[in-house]
Order: sequence, then structure tokens, then C-alpha cells
Amino acid sequence: MNTASQTPTNIDADTTVTPKNYTDYYNNFDMDTLLSEIFGEHVDDRLNAYMACCGRHVRDGRADNAALVHEDTAGNITRMTFGELDKASAQIANLLQSYGVKAGDKVATMLPRTPELLTVVLATWRIGAVYQPLFTAFGYDSIKYRMDKADTKVVFTNLENRSKFEDLAEQTKMVLVGSIEDAQTWGDDHYIQSMAAQSQTIEPVILDTDAPFLQMFTSGTVGKSKGVSVPLAALPAFYLYMRYAIDLREDDQYWNMADPGWAYGLYYAITGPLLLGITTYFNEAGFDATHTREFMVRHQITNLASSPTAFRMMKSSGVFDNKDDNDDDLEDNSTQLALRCANSAGETLNTEVVNWVETYLACQVKDQYGQTETGMTCCAHHALAHECPVGSMGMALPGHTLVVLDDDMNVLPDGEQGQLAVVVSQSPAFYFRGYSWNEKQAFVDDYYLTGDVVERHSDGSYWFSGRDDDIIITAGYRVGPTDVENTVLEHEAVAESAAVGVPDEVRGHTIKSYVVLKDGIEGSEQIAKEIQELVRKRLSTHAYPREVEFVTELPKTPSGKIQRFLLRSLSAA
Repeated sequence: MNTASQTPTNIDADTTVTPKNYTDYYNNFDMDTLLSEIFGEHVDDRLNAYMACCGRHVRDGRADNAALVHEDTAGNITRMTFGELDKASAQIANLLQSYGVKAGDKVATMLPRTPELLTVVLATWRIGAVYQPLFTAFGYDSIKYRMDKADTKVVFTNLENRSKFEDLAEQTKMVLVGSIEDAQTWGDDHYIQSMAAQSQTIEPVILDTDAPFLQMFTSGTVGKSKGVSVPLAALPAFYLYMRYAIDLREDDQYWNMADPGWAYGLYYAITGPLLLGITTYFNEAGFDATHTREFMVRHQITNLASSPTAFRMMKSSGVFDNKDDNDDDLEDNSTQLALRCANSAGETLNTEVVNWVETYLACQVKDQYGQTETGMTCCAHHALAHECPVGSMGMALPGHTLVVLDDDMNVLPDGEQGQLAVVVSQSPAFYFRGYSWNEKQAFVDDYYLTGDVVERHSDGSYWFSGRDDDIIITAGYRVGPTDVENTVLEHEAVAESAAVGVPDEVRGHTIKSYVVLKDGIEGSEQIAKEIQELVRKRLSTHAYPREVEFVTELPKTPSGKIQRFLLRSLSAA
């Protein structure tokens, strides 16, 4: 790993590539052809995620190609090649084996976007173990639940997050990324010191395509989050999305802004670009519109993946609106954006944002839909030519057959709303086979049920209508209201609570808690703040209610279920 004062010179992006015809590619999709396209003669490389995403690139003469360009919070830039990642991941893989970690065991990080995080991910895969992300904004309950369910063997974290594991470290091995003194204070192994003692070679463990390599958790609306074990069979699906929806090319400077603590970032900021052998960019700093623009200019980013929330925040900031009309500067790349295309996921893009991106980022933005369970399944494709009206979710990703079902599992005609489903037997690229601990039945007959209500139009495009449950999407994060409600109930003054999403111009939705207090207690600003802080600490920063309203009762069905739709209507009024 080496540091550099500047990133590699960007190759002028080729905008003359003619996209393949979507209909032809979709109708003639063949999995064997796809596997050959990805892996060539080494199809067995798909049987170990490290080999698929790093090892084969080193073997095939691309060891000196950049795997990662990382910029820390102070602006220091680190460049890490596939060869350097190969050696570093071998050392951490040997370290993990010395801890007794074996194939199928879970290894987690709670780290920001750093080279160490990427190294641990590859090391975990190398020995056939399963990487488990822990989002840095998680609170105690979210961490404990995930570690208990997964029986997490090792956790890599830093000083900023170490205190969250104070009474969890007894059940797992802790490795601290930071100073030796801090590691000694906590009684942890020190990352650099432990790594230095290990060999830079180790043979990858070969598995089968059903073996998991990622252990995810998805937000639930009833009870706790559900476990999603992502098998190696997902790799071709990830490739399809990166190659044909995102249109990732060899000469791209690719930045996915999503946090790898969640599915979109882990699938498509780490696994996807490395699978294609293309550099991924990490920006360790939190979102700031000015810094975001400077980062894109400094690294001459050509291909961007983000969320509607981020695009809305860019738009509302005004930072991107002032075009420099000085002719002398038009050829100066030091102040100009270099975007060729942009991609958005998490929630629907509206026409206003699409037009803004085209005007002020000077590129097309495509909307794409997916889930933690499935990866992306419905996309507007940059590299496949099809008509796709603004506001739609796009078309079915090749290798996937989608239908719209009514409540009786009958396929609905175009123009009628129903639940989006995947036809499993007709979807060779579809890999999800059920929740890790059977928390919910996701299949009926040959259908995987997404839980999302959509409408299909005659041109093959799908249009999102909403969830058939009460999931809240805030700033691109999915939050189950039950988790928020149960946490609010921990406050000693609270008798009942309900959480709903409230429309927000920037975040899409924010969370609002309706709270019934115990007899004799009056609502106050102090109690509201205590409730907010409780949720922030126990769950996560993005899950806390930005608004708390005290009410005398909650609307309920005769059987006692909270009617959240009435509260949503009340909030929108």
C-alpha cells in the first residue's frame, strides 16, 4: 500500500460505445455465456470470492492495477493495487486462521471506508469465511442482535467505535485498528502488529456456489431484522448490474457513495467493481456537498453511484449550480467535473432531480431498484438500449423474470397494481433462497415476494407504488417501525408508541414518533429529546425520530393493531 499526492491521470471516458439492444440481450440471456464472459477459462474462480475479486487479477498480470483509491478525512490519498491487496489480505487471512476461524464462520468490521476494511473483507473470503458488515452508526442493540444471531467470531474496529463492544467482546475476538497503546488499553490485538507477524501467502478455500460469502441483515417491520446469507451464486448477478446497468468500463474512475455497512455499498462499491477488476474509490469523510464536488473533480470521477437523497442534497446546496463560463478555464480539468454517467438506488428519482443531474452534473442518471435479499433486479440500463420513462424503476435485469401478483398469487395484466415478484424457475441469475434463520417465508410456490407494490406498463417498465408494509425509507436507509417503537417504549415515561415516515424534501422521509405517555405524565421538550437520544444510542443515527408528538391515544384496529396509515395521513395533512 502506498500513499500518493494525486490520483492516476484519468483516461478520457469513451462515450461513443453503442449500448447493446436490451430486448435482444434479455431474450437470449444464457448463464454459461455470462460465466465465460466474466471468468474466461477459469470458471472455478467463482468458487471463492477472493479469487473472483482479487486473486485472478493478480494471476492474470494485473497485480499493479489499482484496486482502491482512498481519501481520508484529512485529505490524504492512499492507492492500493490488487497485488498489495493480495499480500495484505493473505496476512489477515492467516491471522484469522490463527484465531481458529474456518469456512462458514462470520467475521465482522465496524470501520469507516478504509483500506483496512477492504483488506479484512478479502481476507475473510480467502479462507471461505463469511464477511458481516456492522454499520458505524449502529447502536448497542443493533450490534448485539447481529453478533448473537451470526455467532460472530472476530470483530475489527477502531477507537471511535470500540466502546460499543465493551460487554460484547467476551464472546468474540477483538482487533483494533489504531495505536498499539489503544489496543493495549482495551486488551485487544493490534491490527498492524498482528498482521506483520503473518505470512503473505495462503491458499484460498474452494467452496460451492451455494456457500455464503456475505452475512447481511435487512430491516423488518415485525420483530427484528432478518438475516440474509448471500451465496457465491450472487457474483454473476452483481456483474450483470455493474456491467449492464451501471455500465462500468475499464477506463472509468468509479465512485459509489454508499456506505459498505449496507447492501448497496458492500455489493456495488466493493464486490462489484473488484469483480470487474476496476478501481473503487473510498471517501472516508461524511457527506458534504462542497467536499463531494471537490472529490469528484480531484479524482476525475467518470461513473457515480449514489442515492436520491444525496442528489437532492447536492441540488439544494447550490454548490454545483455555478458553472464557470471563463473560456480560459474550460480546458482546465482541475475545476471541471468529468462525469460520464450516474446511477441512483434506494428510492424513486423524480423528474426534477433527473433534470438537475443532466443540467449541472452534465450526464445521464439512471434509476435502479433492488433489495438486500436479491441485489438489484429492476434497472434503467446505461449499457443496454431501451426506452425507460423518467420516474420508473426500469426494466427487469437480464437473468430475472418479474411479474406483478394480486393477493391470490395471480399474475396481473399491465396497468394494474400488485406485488412485485420474481419467478424463480425462470430467473437463472436469481440467487436468494430464503432468510438465514427462517425468520419469514419469502416464497409462495415459484414466486419470491418482494413486498413492494408496483405497476407494470406495456413497454416493460415497472413503476413503484409503495411498500405493502410500513417500512420507512429515510435517506436511502430502510427502517422497520417496530424497532423504533420498541426502543421508544424503553423510556420510563412511555406507555405506547408508533413510528411513521414523514415526507421530507431532502431525505425522502424522516421518522416521526407518536407517543402516548403514562398516566400523570405530561409531554415536554425534555422528554422528547430523551426519546430521540435513546433511539439514536440503541439503534442508529438514521433511525431516530426527528419529530416526537405526544398524543392521548393511537388509532388501532378492533384487534389492537396500530393503524399507521392513519398516522401517515395525519402527518401529511
